[in-house]
Amino acid sequence: MMWPLLQREYHALQRDCWQLALVSYVPLLAALFLWWLFSAALPQQLAVAVVDEDHSSISRELGRAIAANSATRPVSYHDLSQAVAAMRSGEVFALVRIPYGLKRDLLTGHQPTLDLRYNGQFLLVGKLLSGQLQLTLADRLKALSRQRQLAAGVPPAQVDVQLTPIATQSTALFNRNMNYVAFLVPPILISLWQLVVMLSYANALSRELREQTLADCYRVGIIRVLAAKFLFYTPLMLLHGMLLQVFLYGYLGLPIAGNILWLLPAQLIMVLAVWLWVQAMFFVMADSARIISMCTGLFAPAFAFMGITFPTSDMPLLAQWWRALIPSSHYIESHVALVSHGQGLLALLQHSSSYLGFLLLLLPAWYFARRYGQALQPETAAKEAS
Repeated sequence: MMWPLLQREYHALQRDCWQLALVSYVPLLAALFLWWLFSAALPQQLAVAVVDEDHSSISRELGRAIAANSATRPVSYHDLSQAVAAMRSGEVFALVRIPYGLKRDLLTGHQPTLDLRYNGQFLLVGKLLSGQLQLTLADRLKALSRQRQLAAGVPPAQVDVQLTPIATQSTALFNRNMNYVAFLVPPILISLWQLVVMLSYANALSRELREQTLADCYRVGIIRVLAAKFLFYTPLMLLHGMLLQVFLYGYLGLPIAGNILWLLPAQLIMVLAVWLWVQAMFFVMADSARIISMCTGLFAPAFAFMGITFPTSDMPLLAQWWRALIPSSHYIESHVALVSHGQGLLALLQHSSSYLGFLLLLLPAWYFARRYGQALQPETAAKEAS
């Protein structure tokens, strides 16, 4: 008895051009566009304001060192206030001020202060520039200090000990090349895919309101109709989800430590959580525009709440509560566990236990669906009589 309902969804999909585009080529085009935006993999030639107040050979050498770094592009400013205004307006992302008397202080054994500022609103760009500029300036100043000490007759071994008494090495465990494609594109595409899943389910349910066929759904059996919609659209959504993973870790060759097939059950659980949200919103709101608006407002900040670019433990309590309501925030833990740590299916299922709270959405869905069915009983009875 489920087959006629599946055929009903198929014919409805053929009539709805927007829904057909949403489950076919729109997600693929959006994924390709986002990948193209980050295809450079590493940010290069980021504008950095350089204010040289010393105008010495050492300050010019520091400027050349900044220009030699592929991640930075120095832009000269004669006044600090102009450089600050340029950074606030977004013309440059960071600022380096070389103070007056830098060369004199270095030659006389004093410790000058280099003023380094970056725009913290650009989290990733600011962090990258902060690290790159500190390394560039420190390496160049160490080289100048080494030359001065060698010229003074200090033995090379002693110079190395004085400049670097403790040698340190930083090694990235899961993204050694600092590839922004591997770092940003997967969670962004997951957030986009979640929106596509939500919109597909919401449109499928809202169609019953637009075409005024909800009474027919109750007459046939609302649970069977809902099950048919879930069974019809879920394979299409999972197909898109796996195509994204194959594109990232198969075609692009991004590093992955585990078996990509184990992501399929994790994606299925996430899709089920999205379906529970949309189903609850449908019966509570009973309005097409409000369903889309509420679900979009809930899922839109999914990428920011994943904890990829900002640690979730440092988020405000309200943001952590909001994060717990978004299915992709739970899925990303399984994704990172498999891609970066190589964990197996059993560990992923343990991560999926955090989805249990979404089952509470069945309560408002059942309550308002029951009320809605009681309100439609006269209409349903009239149709049955006719």
